[in-house]
Amino acid sequence: MNPKQKKYDAIWLTGQPASGKTTLANLLSKELSNNNESDLFFTIDGDDLRDLFQNKDYSKKGRYANIRLGMSIAAYLINKNYTPIISLVSPYRELREEFKEKFNVLEVYLHTSEIRGREHFFVKEYEKPLHNFLDIDTTNDTPKESLNEILNVYR
Repeated sequence: MNPKQKKYDAIWLTGQPASGKTTLANLLSKELSNNNESDLFFTIDGDDLRDLFQNKDYSKKGRYANIRLGMSIAAYLINKNYTPIISLVSPYRELREEFKEKFNVLEVYLHTSEIRGREHFFVKEYEKPLHNFLDIDTTNDTPKESLNEILNVYR
């Protein structure tokens, strides 16, 4: 591999609300930015997108719009040589797979058996990844342990 060639174009953290996506995206961004000065990282968070674009529609149509917006921003960043770290519930497998067909993506499926106060945002139709993903149960792992699992695959 060429030393300047990236192993992954993007990191996509998916899972139900309160599974650790935002926490791990922020830790990843900080860790990777501190240790890979040659790479540029940018975090795309679903809640931030909703706030910025005032999309409080949690129907299937609203979720699709938010995910597609995140995908478009990520594609733009990849084309500008950034590595986006995407943290979206993104319950629809077909959209995640569509993005993975275009880019080399490390998809990370986060899940927990704990109820962490965001159960009113749970998506009943959430579609777990089927192949080519990293599975992390955050129930008993510390954020640092989960971070290390991702870094072991990413690096």
